[in-house]
Amino acid sequence: MLADGCDHADLAGGRLIVDLDALKANYQLIARTVSPARAAAVVKADAYGLGAARVAPALAEAGCRDFFVAALSEALSLKPHLPADARIYVLNGLQPGGEPSCARAGVRPVLNSLEQAQRWRAIARAEGQRLPAALQLDSGMSRLGLSPAEAEQIAADAGFFRDVEVELLMSHLACADTPEARANNDQLARFEALADRAPPNIPRSIANSGGSFLPRDFHGDLVRPGLALYGAAPLVGVPSPVRPVIGLEARVIQVRTISAGTGVGYGLSYTAPDERRIATVSVGYADGWPRRLGGRAAAYFGDVRLPIVGRVSMDSMSIDVSALPEGALVEGDYVELIGPRQSLETVAELADTIAYEILTSLGRRYSRIYLDQSQTASQGVALEIEA
Repeated sequence: MLADGCDHADLAGGRLIVDLDALKANYQLIARTVSPARAAAVVKADAYGLGAARVAPALAEAGCRDFFVAALSEALSLKPHLPADARIYVLNGLQPGGEPSCARAGVRPVLNSLEQAQRWRAIARAEGQRLPAALQLDSGMSRLGLSPAEAEQIAADAGFFRDVEVELLMSHLACADTPEARANNDQLARFEALADRAPPNIPRSIANSGGSFLPRDFHGDLVRPGLALYGAAPLVGVPSPVRPVIGLEARVIQVRTISAGTGVGYGLSYTAPDERRIATVSVGYADGWPRRLGGRAAAYFGDVRLPIVGRVSMDSMSIDVSALPEGALVEGDYVELIGPRQSLETVAELADTIAYEILTSLGRRYSRIYLDQSQTASQGVALEIEA
């Protein structure tokens, strides 16, 4: 609330609604599905753009104790928001020189190379204690992880496992969202063969969101869902078992009537075929709404579809509201961009991209409304939310 009594949310051009109750339900569904394996949570990229400082505590409330981020900076920012018994893993491992800060914070690096492994071993020796970490094995995605030869070299060094407490052996599925993909079974077999070279009884993890819904062989000891927690379908061509988590609404800033033959937007790529009523809403590509959605996607007011006309601009776009009664939509009203009538997956498909990119691109100019029955519903301006 500003000094003049105006709520910050009233000043934003759109609002992003995050249903923490749905988020927790999705986590608990996955946890039940993979039991007796544990379910972790991937909260990198500020919890896929939804605000890790709010999302991660909600997941902890739902029972999660294993959290994965991409970078050490994310781990250090997240740590104060989690219970003392939570474990935070850094998927990209550590840049040279980051080892002391990681060790002091009690954060677990995912060691992806011999160099990372030896630097972590060196800090363990220097600290005089056995430091925890995960080891990633490349089972065929060729992105991160030890090659078979490197894994053999680590496995043959018994001293490494005395210096480093390897809490997890992990890999990552490249095609988990496609259940019939042969690559899934191939990767699982390679991972198990590599993991068998390590000392026994170290927990194993290969399943991401899609992998959590593959057969039980893929679940191992720990699954690492990300996108499915946030409400997007984890498997291609399979009805989604998870609940939608986000809603996105844009605010109307102007309504006008244009005559036949009038162009709209940059390049005048849309020309009105007859008299049209056009509303300008204050969401654009700077807010993470893809420019490609011009002429493809729509907004909704109630059940009425309002097509986007012309190009999406940086801070605004135009929608055709002629299907509504005159005066039904006025300045200050909100229209739905993502919600019951236009899903996250639909928006991604229309933009020729994936749900991950839509989520992580949503800008910081929205007001954020977090719905949580366990607390009083709260909201804040995105500009005030830490990355």
